[in-house]
Amino acid sequence: MDVRSLRYFIAAFEGGSISAAARRCHVAQPSISTALSQLEEQLGTPLFERHRRGITPTEEGQRLYPLAQKVSEDLQTITRLFRRPSPVMPVRLGLMRSLGANRMTTLLKEYIGQGDNLALTLVNPEEPCDARIIGEQELATQEAFQPIWYDRYRLALPGGHPLLLKGRITLDDLEGLPFIWRHPCAAMEQLADALNEAGVRCQVRARLRTIEYTLGLVAAGIGASLVPTWPEILARHDVQCRPLEGLDIHQTIGVAYPARGATPALAPLLALGQQAWEAKGRGGIVR
Repeated sequence: MDVRSLRYFIAAFEGGSISAAARRCHVAQPSISTALSQLEEQLGTPLFERHRRGITPTEEGQRLYPLAQKVSEDLQTITRLFRRPSPVMPVRLGLMRSLGANRMTTLLKEYIGQGDNLALTLVNPEEPCDARIIGEQELATQEAFQPIWYDRYRLALPGGHPLLLKGRITLDDLEGLPFIWRHPCAAMEQLADALNEAGVRCQVRARLRTIEYTLGLVAAGIGASLVPTWPEILARHDVQCRPLEGLDIHQTIGVAYPARGATPALAPLLALGQQAWEAKGRGGIVR
């Protein structure tokens, strides 16, 4: 029995699926499946029940889990006791506004967890930094780009708004509509171009920089706005999101980094970005 098989078992147990374990351990799904099968063969008992929605630990799997955890923790303790401290690797990461707190927290937690010697400093994307998480349209000529997320945008309206009763909402419906405008925002710029071309003028009631404040004003009935279809936004009950007929507003978010001479400390972040982009067949498109 090897330590790697136990690590894969723990990841599968906690993740509830082979795919989740593969993402967590940064390996292909067949590697997880093979290791678990070998572990089950060595122990002479099935550890998981496989089904279409994932895996469920058997009674024997439940018994193994705390033992596997203890072995893993003991090995980490031994490693820390005898490992020489690595030099600190400082990384300055520029973040554009309105990236989504939930997904950014998850990404940064996984990135920081890649190594004990990473010292991360978050700055504005226009400040000197080693890499930037920005929209692809903001990419500089000397930067390479690893996409992470693909965001679609919808019209956000307060609950009970008359436009919610319509089967479809068009640009003409925005004529004179009280609106909360965000700047800077590439999606808002796309909307502004479409409105100008259609000769439509909405009534700007407020200009803000963050999505959080924008959603608050929309919920309060101050005006409509344009927001990304993040799960936490779609789950709100005080704000309803609807597509604009014939208008597909979107942007790709990712890591912009020097095409030459990038710090090696960025490698785990780029790998995480690639995994997120491939996980849902185009970086987790939210429709």
